[in-house]
Amino acid sequence: MTMALDFSNTTVNAWRRENGRVGVRNHVLILPVDDISNAACEAVANNVKGTLAIPHAYGRLQFGEDLELHFRTMIGTGANPNVAAVVVIGIEPEWTQVIVDGIAKTGKPVTGFSIEQKGDFETIRQASWKAKEYVHWASELQKEPCPVSDLWVSTKCGESDTTTGLSSCPTVGNMYDKLLPEGIYGCFGETSEITGAEHICVKRAATKEAGDAFMKIFQAYQDDVIEQFKTSDLSDSQPTKGNILGGLTTIEEKALGNLEKIGRSSTYIDAMGPAEAPEKGPGLYFMDTSSAAAECVTLMAAAGYVIHTFPTGQGNVVGNPIVPVIKISGNPRTLRTMSEHIDVDVTGVLTREMTIDDAGDALIEQIIRTANGRYTAAEALGHREFSLTKLYRSA
Repeated sequence: MTMALDFSNTTVNAWRRENGRVGVRNHVLILPVDDISNAACEAVANNVKGTLAIPHAYGRLQFGEDLELHFRTMIGTGANPNVAAVVVIGIEPEWTQVIVDGIAKTGKPVTGFSIEQKGDFETIRQASWKAKEYVHWASELQKEPCPVSDLWVSTKCGESDTTTGLSSCPTVGNMYDKLLPEGIYGCFGETSEITGAEHICVKRAATKEAGDAFMKIFQAYQDDVIEQFKTSDLSDSQPTKGNILGGLTTIEEKALGNLEKIGRSSTYIDAMGPAEAPEKGPGLYFMDTSSAAAECVTLMAAAGYVIHTFPTGQGNVVGNPIVPVIKISGNPRTLRTMSEHIDVDVTGVLTREMTIDDAGDALIEQIIRTANGRYTAAEALGHREFSLTKLYRSA
């Protein structure tokens, strides 16, 4: 029996940003405001090595809450501590400036360019000069020792099966039970995937206010999304075909496994809208998100989380452009057939060669190694899924 590790004095070598936040990656982003600016962004990224363009499909004629979410996601992506500097390119100057101003509040370097009255060639020329300046600057930024407690660690599970609720999800929960008391920020979500376990989730709130906030979000999702658009059932989506193949028969079974990710002793202190940054200090937060992998990770990254932990059973391969996604699996077949995607092997939990406590320590060790610079499997394999959440059709 191994002694539980003490993480209270552990540090990681990471970047301390202008606003005091800690980043574990050092990206120079070329960020499109809208879909029609993707080509210019990709051209700049091609011109200037060491930059990263994040093309996406939206940003035109959105309005109301949907537009607010778009701005929040784009600003949050640029503001994330894993990003050193940002070049923003949009078709029009006004919305471009909204995103620039939002990112600038962090104190990091950011410049916007708009394409109208310039065209792609001239925009690309100007933006490439700025991107090159940023790359020289960012590449000289030095890492420094930062306490583990300064990390913001989010979670989501994908391609769940009978092994996730028994091994990989409780591994994340054990990590949170150990690191949340040290002062980290945590985040879980997947609103639809709590269906059937909402009565348990509401009891895990630290306060009645937090529980009420969660139930309001949960009920709104049921009423406005599920009930409004469902057909006979959700059996192709909740649970997915992969979930069913993996032995999960109902959304209720899936929900019980999903909630294992928040551990035994952890309680959440607030429930937030999609891509909203936590505002109540260190602790665990619930975020209103889809249960689709890339959409959820994108929203949590936009809220400022710098490392993502991702339990999987059948083998989800998702990554993110700016946040390292750590994959945990306890499914022996997945480790046998898809091992290139898995960072933390917890199959020993099911063979009784490893306790959940051991598995939690293994995940924390991997979080520390990732924070120190180790590429996750998803990073090494080039998984950069960036999926915006759309609330309704554009005008």
